[in-house]
Amino acid sequence: MNKKISIVVPIYNSAAFMHKLLEAIEAERVKNNWHLELVLVDDGSKDNSYGKIEELSLQYPYIKGIKLSKNFGHQIAVKTGLAHTTGEYIAIIDDDLQDPPSLLPHFFSFLDEGYDVAYGVRKKRKESFIKRLAYSSFYRILKSMSDIYIPIDSGDFCVMSRRITDNMLRLNEQNPFLRGIRAWVGFKQIGVEYERHARLDGQSGYTLKKLLKIALDGIFSFSSFPIRVITILGVIGLLFAVGYTLNTVLGYFNSGSPVKGFPTLAILISFFSSLTLICLGIIGEYIVRIYDEVRQRPYVVIEKTINL
Repeated sequence: MNKKISIVVPIYNSAAFMHKLLEAIEAERVKNNWHLELVLVDDGSKDNSYGKIEELSLQYPYIKGIKLSKNFGHQIAVKTGLAHTTGEYIAIIDDDLQDPPSLLPHFFSFLDEGYDVAYGVRKKRKESFIKRLAYSSFYRILKSMSDIYIPIDSGDFCVMSRRITDNMLRLNEQNPFLRGIRAWVGFKQIGVEYERHARLDGQSGYTLKKLLKIALDGIFSFSSFPIRVITILGVIGLLFAVGYTLNTVLGYFNSGSPVKGFPTLAILISFFSSLTLICLGIIGEYIVRIYDEVRQRPYVVIEKTINL
């Protein structure tokens, strides 16, 4: 392949097995005669991951290393890596070999055929049932709510042309949801099924809190449905209130006695108070994201680099 290849890998607590990642990438580089640059972004690891990047860069000179000043999150780490690529074909993979580098030549072949993006569609996931159910539910909920088409069961694992990457980087969002941005940019894209491997080693950096943040970023960045739900709930509440009022008035005139029902009143007040707080929370999510954007802070701080 004559085109320059860039591979972006976000790194988090991967010092113990990073050499296996490099061995797998090097095997594909030699086999396919890649003109390669490998951008490794250390997202505030608590182990010696950046030291390992420095060590491996002496053995593999095509490595570009970036150390972030703290843990900014997976999506920011990937976006930072994309911003420092120079290749014509760009790939995004994880550091744990769940998305094996051996699949990349097949994915790149779609770019040779004229596609701008070939993204991975996870056919099987070697993870717990609860986690698989959560992922599956999220993708389907997001698809049903989203204002754009976001493919089901597709993650960040993909290969892209230069123009896709450049257009994605034009969206300088503080809370990026990259697979959504990739879909929003458009051009010619294709999903490629693959079997997602089990994690090579160590514990996933995706805590429940981080997974929820990514889920919320996807929903609130690419859907106005939550805000419309508030209007729908308001109309339903109004109809219910009108119906309840009419029922109360008619009951009074029919029986001729004072209306009783303190427990009912207490339940209604509790219900609608909770509903009001939920609606305020949805509005607040959008306002916080607007606030994040208008502050215009840099989305990342880089502590040090290698070969940039």
